[in-house]
Amino acid sequence: MSFTIIEQATSRIHRSELAVPGSNPAMFEKAANSAADVVFLDVEDAVAPDDKAQARKNIIQGLNDIDWGRKSMMVRINGLDTHYMYRDVVDIVEACPRLDMILIPKVGTAADVYAIDMMVTQIETAMGRTKRIGFEVLIETALGMANVEAIAQSSKRLEAMSFGVADYAASTRARTTVIGGVNKDSGVLSDRDADGKRAYFWTDPWHAAQTRMMVACRAYGLRPIDGPFGDFSDPDGYVAAANRAAVLGYEGKWAIHPSQIALANQVYTPSEAEVTRARRIMQAMDEAAKAGKGAVSLDGRMIDIASIRMAEALLVKAEQIGGQGS
Repeated sequence: MSFTIIEQATSRIHRSELAVPGSNPAMFEKAANSAADVVFLDVEDAVAPDDKAQARKNIIQGLNDIDWGRKSMMVRINGLDTHYMYRDVVDIVEACPRLDMILIPKVGTAADVYAIDMMVTQIETAMGRTKRIGFEVLIETALGMANVEAIAQSSKRLEAMSFGVADYAASTRARTTVIGGVNKDSGVLSDRDADGKRAYFWTDPWHAAQTRMMVACRAYGLRPIDGPFGDFSDPDGYVAAANRAAVLGYEGKWAIHPSQIALANQVYTPSEAEVTRARRIMQAMDEAAKAGKGAVSLDGRMIDIASIRMAEALLVKAEQIGGQGS
C-alpha cells in the first residue's frame, strides 16, 4: 500500500437512488415508503423553469413534514450557471435539518464544488447546524470527466459521484438510443472463421467513462454511483446495465421509476453465495496465516492477501445492509 492514506467518505448504504421531482409532491409519501436507500428531491432538470420556486417550497415542506425513516435524503440543486442555484442552497439548507446531502449537477471543475462548499459552510455556521451536509456530484459533461480526478479531491464534504449518462452523451455528441443503454452500432467483428463467417459482438459505449470515474472515486475514498436507465419498461435492460457497473466496482444505481428500486437493491446486495464464499476465504486465510503461509488454495483457486481485502469489503457491505434491512 502507498504511504499516502486517503480518508474514506462518510459511509452510507447507496444501492438505489430514487429521483423524485420537487414539482410533484404527491410522489413524496410513496418515495418515503419505498425501499430506496437514497432519495433525491429534484429542483433541477425534472422541474420546468416556471415551477422551480414552488418546487423548492414543496421540497422544504416535504423534508420537514414527512417521516423519511432511515433514508439518506438529498436535494438536487440547479446548476451554478443559473440564477436558481443560490436560492436553492440558502432556502433549503437553512430550513431543513433533515437534509443529509446536496446533489450538485453538471460539475465541470473543482471550483464548482468549492463554491457550494463555501455557501453551505457559512449557512451551517450561521444556523448552528450540528449535522454536516455531504455532497454528491454529477459527472455529466466532457469538462467534468476531463477534471474528474481534481473534482474528486475538491471538498471534504464530497461522498459520491454519479455518472450522468444522458447529459454526458449530449456533451460528447455520442449516438444514443435508450438513456444508459447500449447501441447496436457499438460493436466489434471477430476474425473470419474457416467458412469465412464473422461474428458481431455489441460493446458498452459507456465503459471507458464509467471506468475513469470509478477509479477517481476509489482513489479518493468516494462512492461511485451509476446514473439513470431511461426505459423503465425494460427491467432486463436495467439489470444488465446495473450489472455492468457493479462488475466495475460501482455501489449503486439511480432509479427514475419506483419499479427500478428493487432491481438496483438486488444487483448491489451481495448474494448469500458471495457472502458464504467471502467467509470461507477469511477462514482459509486465517488457517494459512497460522501455518505461516502467505497464500493458499480454495476450491482449486489461489487466494492471497488481495483476496482477503476483497472478502472483507464484501462482508462489511453485507453487514451494513443487513443492519439497515434490505
